[in-house]
Amino acid sequence: MSSIKVVTSILKVNDELTQQNKKLMNEKGLYVINLMSSPGSGKTSILEKVIAKLKDEVKIAVIEGDLYTTKDAERIEAHGVQVVQINTEGGCHLDGQMIRNALTHLNLDETNLLIIENVGNLICPASFELGEDLIITVLSTTEGNDKPQKYPRMFEKSGIVILNKIDLVPHTNFDKDEFHKDIREINPKAKVIETSCMTGQGIDELCAWLKKTISISNPV
Repeated sequence: MSSIKVVTSILKVNDELTQQNKKLMNEKGLYVINLMSSPGSGKTSILEKVIAKLKDEVKIAVIEGDLYTTKDAERIEAHGVQVVQINTEGGCHLDGQMIRNALTHLNLDETNLLIIENVGNLICPASFELGEDLIITVLSTTEGNDKPQKYPRMFEKSGIVILNKIDLVPHTNFDKDEFHKDIREINPKAKVIETSCMTGQGIDELCAWLKKTISISNPV
């Protein structure tokens, strides 16, 4: 019983901080994406492709979540956009306090799109809202098509589900039909985009969707 109270307390504190963060984000006119996946799905590579295509049209800032290293933040910084690294020192997710601290290191007046790349984990991040407008979950074909059923909460909350490394399907036992069926059952409203960072498949579709959505959310 006591453990339930602790978890409830943690989530309540996070919700309060997230509401404060969201108020600031709204005041600054930010569109915020929480980008999540398991480790090795290719979400940083997708993020690099998106930044390369959109950075001349959209003012992008990135908050990078990782356990210990700055490797992903260094990759993002090389594209010439604002980036802040959060190291959780073993923590399995980002939370409202971490985001609050990171926001103080960004020029929000020079940002339209804020992308939070969460810690690689299909469990914990799904329980901690960060003030996002959209959750994007990335699944790679090398992980197997059973992940939506095994980790449904993550996929239930996603506005977009990206099926990455689609070029590797012939070399795996990934069942695309089963995957799409599971997503429709778990979250029929989710938009599914198939991508490959090697061939470029799906990147233009993703960028076009983001540009349209951001313009609707932040009309001139």
